[in-house]
Amino acid sequence: MADNSNTFKDRDGGADEKPTYDTSLYVDVSDSQWPIVYGPEYNIGFLGLEKLHPFDAGKWGKVYQFLKDAKMIHDNTVVKPQEASESDLLRVHSKEYIRSLKYSLTVASITEVPPVALLPNMIVQWKVLKPMRYQTGGTILAAKLAMERGWGINIGGGFHHCSADRGGGFCAYADITLAIKFLMSNNSSVTKAMIVDLDAHQGNGHERDFMEDDSVYIMDVYNRGIYPHDGFAKRAIRKKVELSHHTEDNEYLKLVERNLKESLNEFHPNVIVYNAGTDILDGDPLGRLSVTAKGIIARDEIVFKIARSKNIPIFMVTSGGYQRSTARIIADSVLNLKSKNLIGCPEAERIPAPEGSLSRRSFFGSRR
Repeated sequence: MADNSNTFKDRDGGADEKPTYDTSLYVDVSDSQWPIVYGPEYNIGFLGLEKLHPFDAGKWGKVYQFLKDAKMIHDNTVVKPQEASESDLLRVHSKEYIRSLKYSLTVASITEVPPVALLPNMIVQWKVLKPMRYQTGGTILAAKLAMERGWGINIGGGFHHCSADRGGGFCAYADITLAIKFLMSNNSSVTKAMIVDLDAHQGNGHERDFMEDDSVYIMDVYNRGIYPHDGFAKRAIRKKVELSHHTEDNEYLKLVERNLKESLNEFHPNVIVYNAGTDILDGDPLGRLSVTAKGIIARDEIVFKIARSKNIPIFMVTSGGYQRSTARIIADSVLNLKSKNLIGCPEAERIPAPEGSLSRRSFFGSRR
């Protein structure tokens, strides 16, 4: 294991080699494990306050359980992430921003749950920020797995409203930016990355982080009429697709496919970061679009099919989604990707489920 110190070193000791960032987040993974990352620490639950935000703070555990019930995965064939440490986070975040999270008022503003401001910060760190740090570690690890296996999925993450120096929109850590920075520091084959952000909201966090960076191409398809209305951040978008309220499947899927193909004609990335928010679902109180569950599954298939056909490693994060049905849709989409042979892990599928595997209660976390 690395010492997790905030230092850089040359991989082979040569002056011309790309510097490598030491971290314990890059764990070794067996060939008999799916490149799917999840831990019960992802789920947020404290005194019922999480119910004051429309976000389903336990959806990640539900996605995991649905995949487990479908017998696609079991406890020994998924990858457990490590919690991102402060030194990991400082790879992107400023010390001032990390220090600001030690004030509950700051976290209340980021999570949009005002009563959080009244809680001791020790509780806020444990019950709110620690789950986000685990999900951030999961995104960084999923990126590494994508480079090794061709694809990766973090059943969590996608905090696309957070930038290096500020959070917002229930996003406290810039996991997408961190994952790209880690790859570019640790993998000499990664010099260009593409972010395909299909959450209903504009991904203003990573856009601010990569504003002047030509090595990162951002395609963002979002509802122009909702949060965050960040005009400055829009300057970083290379392929901008602004939607109107109640955009439906047919129009939406055509726009996604056409613009993704155009983006890949313009830019040739070594990796694709796919921010697969499900808040585009019809009836979502914040997304305000009208895409069906079948449309979301078709969207994910389009993105993976295009990436896989071009042999571009891709990793997916689940991002927003504010209805109780979204966990089922995410799981169904992953199962569809498997059925279409867009993802697979034959070695993992041959491993029988162990006796006495973790219970539904334990893997959903303490909230249930």
